[in-house]
Parts: sequence; C-alpha cells; structure tokens
Amino acid sequence: MSNVEDGKKYWIGFDLGGTKMLAAVMDSDFRIVGSCRKKTKGHEGMAAGLERINLVIAAALEDAGITAGEVGGLGIGCPGPLDLNKGVIREAPNLGWVKAPVRKSISEKFGFDVAVGNDVDLGVYGEYRFGAARGARCAVGVFPGTGIGGGCVLNGQLLTGSNCTAMEIGHLPVSSESSLDRPGVPATLESIASRLAISAAAAQAVFRGQAPNLAEIAGTDLGSIRSAQLAKAIRAGDKVIGDIVESAARRLATGVVALIHLLAPDVLVLGGGLVEAMPELYLTAVTEETRRLVLPSMRDVTRIVAAKMGDQAGVMGAAALAHDRFSSAVQQPVA
Repeated sequence: MSNVEDGKKYWIGFDLGGTKMLAAVMDSDFRIVGSCRKKTKGHEGMAAGLERINLVIAAALEDAGITAGEVGGLGIGCPGPLDLNKGVIREAPNLGWVKAPVRKSISEKFGFDVAVGNDVDLGVYGEYRFGAARGARCAVGVFPGTGIGGGCVLNGQLLTGSNCTAMEIGHLPVSSESSLDRPGVPATLESIASRLAISAAAAQAVFRGQAPNLAEIAGTDLGSIRSAQLAKAIRAGDKVIGDIVESAARRLATGVVALIHLLAPDVLVLGGGLVEAMPELYLTAVTEETRRLVLPSMRDVTRIVAAKMGDQAGVMGAAALAHDRFSSAVQQPVA
C-alpha cells in the first residue's frame, strides 16, 4: 500500500454493474473531471471482460486529460461474493466469471493501488459520504433490482466479514415454501420481491389480458419488462401492475424490518431501478408496511429515505474508498 500527498492526485471510481461499466476520474474534492461508460458484455468471457475494464479506465483517464501516474488509487465495485484480501470476484453468475483477478488485472496495467468492494456496498458508501445518509452513525442500504442487494456503514466503516462481503439481504429466507431457483431451499426475499419476481408476475398479468398497456409497451418478454416499462404501464392505467409492485415492496419490508431489529440504523436508504422509476409508490409501500411490522418501541428509530445519487453513488463511493485506503490523510465524511 502506498501513501500519496493529498491535493496532488486524482482518484478513480469504477462501477462494474450487471449491465454497465462506469469509470469516473475525480479530483481531491471528489469533483468528476472525466468519465467513460460502456455496456457490459457478459458473453465475451472473463479475460475479455477484464481487458474491457482496463479500456474503460484508459478512456476515462483520456477524458480527464491525465495520466495513470497522477492517480492515487482506484476503487471498484463488483457484483458477486468477493475475496477482499486478494481482490478477486469469487463468482459473478450474470457475467459468467469465476475467480476473476480484478485487482491484479488493473494494477498491473496502470500501476496504481486498487481497492475492491461489493458494488452495492460502495453504492451505500457513496450515499453515506455524499448523499441521502450523510452524517449517519449507522446507515443501511437496500437496493432492489434484478436481485436485492444490501450494505451497511457503521461508524464510518463498511460492514464486512474478515475476507468476504456481508449484508446479503436478498438471500434471507422468508418463507417455508421452496425456492424456485434452488429446490429444497426456503424462498428468499430476492425470489419474492426482486424486480425479476415483479416482472414474472407482470408477464402473467399481460398473458391473462389484465395489463393492456404493458402488453403494448413490453409484451410478455421478461427481458423487456424492466422498471421504466413497469412505471410507464402504471401511469397509463394498468392498476394490476401497480398492485404487483406494491405487493413486492411490502414483501421487501419484511427484510427491512429484520435489518431494523438487528442493527437499529438511523437511516435506511432505498435505491435501485425500481425506486428511481416509482419513488412515491415504492417508498410509501415499504414505509407503511415497515411501520406496521416493526416492534412498536422501534417504530421511530429509523428514517427510510430514497437514494439521492443514482448511478453516481457507486463510482463516488468507490473513489472515496480508494482515497480512504491509500491517502496519507483520510478525509472525513463531507458535511
């Protein structure tokens, strides 16, 4: 690990999401001075994917007009379980990667230090440092999307295991019924409340003729029924789609209640595509159901808020993590 002089170096945040690669170069005040975004190509293989990451970083450096030698460090948010000590993605099913040496690939190419973290963790860290959870002693984030991710910042530090990320809220067992994707295993929060679960129920509604607007917008193809399309169908008058989304949000609240009972966070941030597309509907349903289910004595412990930063949360959280790890003077959370 190297130390750098504050004010003379740049920091890079990288978000390796399920559908995108986003790199942002920031100055010492975390102002973005250059960036590059590319779509993720899960079919291209791990070696080509790692090289694509490096190409996106190089393009962001070029956009910022700086060299790798001016960079104090890079933080990257990755999907899937991670080996934090080695900077390796243990497995990323959506990308088809196993034992991906992310840190080694980047550091050998560019020569700067690399901090590897879970993508949702770094999104929550970004909201803690710069967004909806600034100043919180304990901030928890829940990000429903294709799956359901979670993260926690406690006393300024990301909550992790000794060598693995934590807060896999999407895999909390919530029903004695068998999971559709893992027979013999109880259904998880992700299997009943994720955007994929919502899309599957919405496709059935289209098939039954109950959602004519969604039928016109996306049909029954699960790949086409995404958060924006669901929101558009609701606005156009498909009440059944609104009911499906609200029901899933109330199911998600069971996981939120578990987190409140375990951690008593002062702020819980809801983010992700579903929240961005339908903030009022989704936030209201989660908040109402949480207040109904939580212990009465803990009903006012936690503020439930929507994320503020969108896809900048991940890259800014990643850059802040790199700064905290590799800077000679760790910056305190922005006021």
